[in-house]
Amino acid sequence: MSAENSGAWPRQARLAGLPVELVPMIGTLPLATLFDAAARAERIGVGGDEALVGAGIIGRDAYMRRLAAWLGLHFAALDGADDRPDDLAPRPQALAAGFVAIRRTPSGLLIAAAPQGRRIRDLVRLARALPATGTTLCLTSPARLEAYVLRRAGRRLAEAAAFDLKRRAPDLSAAVRRRRRYLPAAIGGGIILAALTAAGVAEAVVQILLSFVFLGWIALRGVALMHPDDARAPRLACPDCDLPRYTIVVPLYHEAAMVAPLLGALGALDYPPEKLDILLAVEADDDETLAAIEAAGAPPHVRVVVSPAPGPRTKPKALNAALPFARGEHLVVYDAEDRPEPGQLRQAVAAFRKGGPALACVQARLAIDNARDGWLTRLFAGEYAGQFDVLLPMVSAHRLPVPLGGTSNHFRADVLRRIGGWDAFNVTEDADLGIRLARFGWQTGLIASTTWEEAPRRLPAWLKQRTRWFKGWMQTWLVHMRQPRRLLGELGLTGFLAFQLMIGGSVLSALVHPLFVLVLALQAARGGAAASDAIGVVLTGLAVATLTFGYLTSAALVLAGLARRRLLSIGWVAATMPVYWLLLSAAAWRAAWQLAVDPFRWEKTEHGFALTSVRTKPAPQEARTRDKRRIGDDALAQKAG
Repeated sequence: MSAENSGAWPRQARLAGLPVELVPMIGTLPLATLFDAAARAERIGVGGDEALVGAGIIGRDAYMRRLAAWLGLHFAALDGADDRPDDLAPRPQALAAGFVAIRRTPSGLLIAAAPQGRRIRDLVRLARALPATGTTLCLTSPARLEAYVLRRAGRRLAEAAAFDLKRRAPDLSAAVRRRRRYLPAAIGGGIILAALTAAGVAEAVVQILLSFVFLGWIALRGVALMHPDDARAPRLACPDCDLPRYTIVVPLYHEAAMVAPLLGALGALDYPPEKLDILLAVEADDDETLAAIEAAGAPPHVRVVVSPAPGPRTKPKALNAALPFARGEHLVVYDAEDRPEPGQLRQAVAAFRKGGPALACVQARLAIDNARDGWLTRLFAGEYAGQFDVLLPMVSAHRLPVPLGGTSNHFRADVLRRIGGWDAFNVTEDADLGIRLARFGWQTGLIASTTWEEAPRRLPAWLKQRTRWFKGWMQTWLVHMRQPRRLLGELGLTGFLAFQLMIGGSVLSALVHPLFVLVLALQAARGGAAASDAIGVVLTGLAVATLTFGYLTSAALVLAGLARRRLLSIGWVAATMPVYWLLLSAAAWRAAWQLAVDPFRWEKTEHGFALTSVRTKPAPQEARTRDKRRIGDDALAQKAG
């Protein structure tokens, strides 16, 4: 402790109950501002320094310098000017821990710490108990510590973002392509098919098998349609002081136009901003997006993480690059165009607390905001409504593996790290992660809160997006079917069959649908199967029934979802489902070709072209307005640092 503070704390601060992390600011900021910060910090459960920094009254760097001076500790700039050849290589874990060992000294390891909030109280107790702390401890700011770790261990972080899952569990990564493993099965299947063809029964066997796969997928939809609509938001009866810190990760690539609307949407979340940790993951060469973030004047709880160059340029790699920087107990992924409902984080916290320790992930419902832009967006909206408001609630309620949507997945951050994060080589990292969670024994739930998204209006953009989705589902099926017996043991029979229907069945039905249509068209052109050909009549009837019930259950799923969204006015698009299925087939075949020649190609979806919005403005939330008031507005003119 420095000489100026070697005695007792200032009497007026002690009597007023000022927390120790605010004492160093006495004389720098008005006492009224400090008492206001202390009151807010107590109310929402953070440190007084976090309340000051969150209100913009003082910068974190300036605060840490003042704290270091008050404690008599050295402030380490960590800017490279005082680096030494014998400095220790930092571990990436230092980013989450908030401290890093810099070098060895005669007194021991020299630690640079960047404590925040109530951890500062522990630091003050340590400094008071051990006056020689200054020989082994120095202070820095979180931003400087992160920059130091990136400078000294950036290569290791970059390689981990791209290749960590491949190294830890190669059988669970799409980066490992096992062509040789599938070759014997392909050869064996070819021999069997040739034998059946010679016997004249190949067509019948294949058609029967495919029909049963389709009928299974139809049955799954039927069960979902009978599942009750239980879209009730869980109530969270807990004050702000008991809310956990929450990390939000948003991967951005060529999204300069979306930065300002995105920050506005995240700013509307009903959650104490001091407990938010927002990470914008941006590619290193995306100068326009980086400039837009700088120009937007993001608040203190928003940070930029630059996605490194090694490995594929995919969304999951950007997410992995951000994961070591996450400080929250929970973590959610949003896309640039997302507009989550304000209460979504609180609903997720309530779901985690109600679901117990086995619940590792909750998925918010996704809906299309620009549904009325055209025929394609109307069908997209119906598809999403059927998926997230009808099918997935049933899947989650029966504790089956949930193929996650690409956004609004809320995780327990420790579980996410434990299972290896995202597969940087899978272009539908969301669906893959949902299956992997189930294989590791974790549960996934759904919450009633909605995130509004923008659907592509034009066919070329839609085709690229769907190609990527189908290719990712193919990757996911191939990866998890590398060891079918192990998968069956980990998911159980019901979960195994659900995986086959939701992932494999979706791909197979899209690929084979045009062939079914073609066969029926040819048979119709020939006048149908002869009455004497009993097998032909049965097969034709089976094909007609499969297609008919497939169309009907798909349309019913769309209509049920739109009804729950109160969007039945656009329900007429369900009648055009057969045309839409042909478009899906085109995307699936395009995906199969890409999987063979360019498996890791990421065809990005452009945003910012919506013409309409189905959202209604949310009612004003007095609590949220009150929560976001600034501390000591009269003191803003007296900012320090």
